Amino acid sequence: MRINKLILGFALVINSLAFAQSEKKEVLFTIDEKPYYTDEFSRVYNKNIDLVKDESQKDLNQYLELFVGYKLKINKANKLGLQNNTKYINELKSYRAQLSKNYTSDTKVTKALIEEGYNRSLKEIRASHILILVDENAMPADTLKAYNQVIDIRKKALAGENFAELAVKFSQDPSSKENKGDLGYFSAFGMIYAFESAAYNTKKGEISMPVRTKFGYHLIKIVDSRDNRGEITVAHIMISKAPKTNEDKAVNEKARTTIQDIYTKLKQGEHFESLANQFSEDKNSAPKGGLLPRFASGQLSSEEFENVAFSLTIPNSYSEPFESQFGWHIVKLIEKHPIKKLDEMERELDGKIRKDDRSRLITNSLTSKLQKKYTIVRDEKLYAQIKASVTDKYYTGEWKLPANLKDYNGNLFKIEDKSINGAEFLSNLETQQKANLKIKPIGKLVDYVYQNFVDTQMTNYYNDNLEKEFPDFANVIEEYRDGLLLFDLMEKEIWDKAKQDSVGLKNYYNTNKLKYQWKNRAEVLVASSTKEDVIKAARKLLKKDQTADSIKTNLNTKDVVNVMTKQETYEEGAENFPKKVLFKTGVSEVYKEGEFYFVNKVSKIIPASNKTLEETKGRVINDYQQYLEDNWVSNLKKEFKVNVNQEVFERLKTSMKK
Repeated sequence: MRINKLILGFALVINSLAFAQSEKKEVLFTIDEKPYYTDEFSRVYNKNIDLVKDESQKDLNQYLELFVGYKLKINKANKLGLQNNTKYINELKSYRAQLSKNYTSDTKVTKALIEEGYNRSLKEIRASHILILVDENAMPADTLKAYNQVIDIRKKALAGENFAELAVKFSQDPSSKENKGDLGYFSAFGMIYAFESAAYNTKKGEISMPVRTKFGYHLIKIVDSRDNRGEITVAHIMISKAPKTNEDKAVNEKARTTIQDIYTKLKQGEHFESLANQFSEDKNSAPKGGLLPRFASGQLSSEEFENVAFSLTIPNSYSEPFESQFGWHIVKLIEKHPIKKLDEMERELDGKIRKDDRSRLITNSLTSKLQKKYTIVRDEKLYAQIKASVTDKYYTGEWKLPANLKDYNGNLFKIEDKSINGAEFLSNLETQQKANLKIKPIGKLVDYVYQNFVDTQMTNYYNDNLEKEFPDFANVIEEYRDGLLLFDLMEKEIWDKAKQDSVGLKNYYNTNKLKYQWKNRAEVLVASSTKEDVIKAARKLLKKDQTADSIKTNLNTKDVVNVMTKQETYEEGAENFPKKVLFKTGVSEVYKEGEFYFVNKVSKIIPASNKTLEETKGRVINDYQQYLEDNWVSNLKKEFKVNVNQEVFERLKTSMKK
């Protein structure tokens, strides 16, 4: 769909955390008596003007029209109640959570973790491990027992006993019996952070000291270390096979035969790019000689394709035909690239860190700052009453909340203007009972849960009040809120309507039929070969009305592919239209392009005509959407009362031009 009129709407939601209010705030216009101010208009204009490609929209008068239209749409969205839609509420909440990370993260800690993650990602490590299970909240005696056990196993390994055999004998990782502790190759973010750190800090061939994770204690032996494979640029020829949902053995066999024919022609010395251009069924890469955008491990949908591609070592070498879930391929190596630079991977690494347990380092940093920011004064009498209500039944999960929670409803502590009562903490204690904490005595366990509860409450309070502390944050959230509403409104009023209004769509098509025309078309069979005598023979067969399969049967052998054919309907002037094809039925003379000889047979000419609605439905829907949108704002101006303060606008224009 064309969305030039949406530029304003979507530009509004671009993250920009700074704005200026240089002029006095005045009411610029109203919609149903709701005021909109000069400061917002000038801020949005100055922030987004470089994003607007249409010069007419940079004119302040034109921009005001767009801005008023935008606000009309937001009013319409609110009138329809779209702001109450669950999907909208959840998406806004998700965006706010994402944006709030810029305010709730310690940038120094985050930067250090990004750099560490990047440096580790340069290598892939192969390791084996032995695990002795112990709960992360286990009693000190149980923890010490597990530690001593793993130390004893380490001594055996250092004394020369086979690590793999020790893993089978002692490791409590269920998979150890099968893999003998071998974890294969992994890189940064592939394992729990503590395990990863120990692995990267242990040299090849050495065995780490015991490493504690939430699972227990690990011994890690580093088997190998290799460089990350980086990125690669390749070209390919693909012949599609039938989808699994509709598997056709004949189609699949034909695909296999065709790729083998192409491979034979490659070995005969024909150019990869020419063959890709003629025969590859990857429509995006075929016109470029099969060239694909550069990629790294894991970026394609086919692991088989990646492994074959990375196995090539010499530029311009190519693979044997191989099969993927998409079809049959031949891959040619163009260039190998080193791993991306740090600044190119920074955002990706930041996202991984926030999903990883190393994010606790960032959380702990914020908690430390908030402990200094907020002064927490606890009601010690109420806290003592709470502690007295918690018994040793907590360890077995049998502890129950006091029967009368009203006795605990007093303010346990306060964060700025928010009070947290004792009953809330007791409810949290009940929830944490499921964590099966083993801290003893029970008083220490309550202290531990209380401190975590306070830290969480401080973080929540800080996050809930970001709009009050940071006006720039409040502005961006407001803009995104409006942008989401606009999108939902466009979907409801324009996009879905254009797709579902079959009567309106048909009427629009009938009124504008002349816009949707086929040019002259021709049904063409093209035969090609590097051998002139073969193409001359193919021409004779075409003159006798022989089919493409018949020509191949006559001119190809089991070991040599002399001729290839392609049959398609082409539109006059199309980019892929075969050269030297005349718009008349018959067989052409033999002609040469590059290293290939060609002959064409035009079997049918289809005169220029109107496209049916089905043949051009996508374009008609797109045009109909634009038609609906062009008339939309005019209708909204009739639905809502708009008053522009021209005197204020003239003053604003003068100040903005300065």
